[in-house]
Parts: sequence; structure tokens; C-alpha cells
Amino acid sequence: MPKLKTNSGAKKRFRLTGTGKIKRKKAFKSHILTKKSPKRKRGLRQSTLVSAGDTSNIKRLLPYI
Repeated sequence: MPKLKTNSGAKKRFRLTGTGKIKRKKAFKSHILTKKSPKRKRGLRQSTLVSAGDTSNIKRLLPYI
């Protein structure tokens, strides 16, 4: 069976945790930050887990993690 290609965009955006869950960063933290409250920007700093419904699609993009 041939090797599978890893999706380049996905490998930059997702990491695997020790328990095998997929970790991601939050969106809306790159620009136009002046109108966002400090509390909102602090929350966007935290990473979070990918939802269960999206996990299978991301695992297909990242066959070797």
C-alpha cells in the first residue's frame, strides 16, 4: 500500500495530546484586536480540544499522528 500524504495545513494547526485527543488554537486572535475586550482576548489565548464530531475528519488529514 502506498504512503499517505499528510495535509500541510492540518499539521501546522493541530497537535496530539498525551491521551490521544486533538488540540487546537482558538480563532479570531490575529487582527482587529482593538474592539475586542481584554477578557475575550485572554480567553482566545487558551488552546482547546477539537469537538468529537470533527475528530474523525482531522485524523483522516493526519494519518501518521
